[in-house]
Amino acid sequence: METKPIKVPSVDHPITITKNPARIVVSLAGKVIADTHEALTLQEASYPAVQYVPRKDVDMSLLQRTDHATYCPYKGDCTYFSIPLGGNRSVNAVWSYETPHAAVAAIKDHLAFYPDRVDAIEERPVE
Repeated sequence: METKPIKVPSVDHPITITKNPARIVVSLAGKVIADTHEALTLQEASYPAVQYVPRKDVDMSLLQRTDHATYCPYKGDCTYFSIPLGGNRSVNAVWSYETPHAAVAAIKDHLAFYPDRVDAIEERPVE
């Protein structure tokens, strides 16, 4: 059995996770998929920042778990969900690290969305 490599964030490949003070609203086909004041912003190396939304603030009834899976040596095993109301565009549109590595443990029980597979991921000022 092959062991998956585990890498720890460093100056060469930094990962930071911070609480986003804004309200994050994810929508697709006229429906709000997620709405939270508790998103975490994960910034990894030079990649675009990603908003991780607590699972409790996602309408999980609109998501369908898929068999697709990937592995990131910095974050761990990744599972995926599709959003059926988005059709083919929204296949594997959502991902989650359900048992993330210790260095990114804060994203446990959070979901992230591909921006091109939903209509909008809005950052709204807190009212």
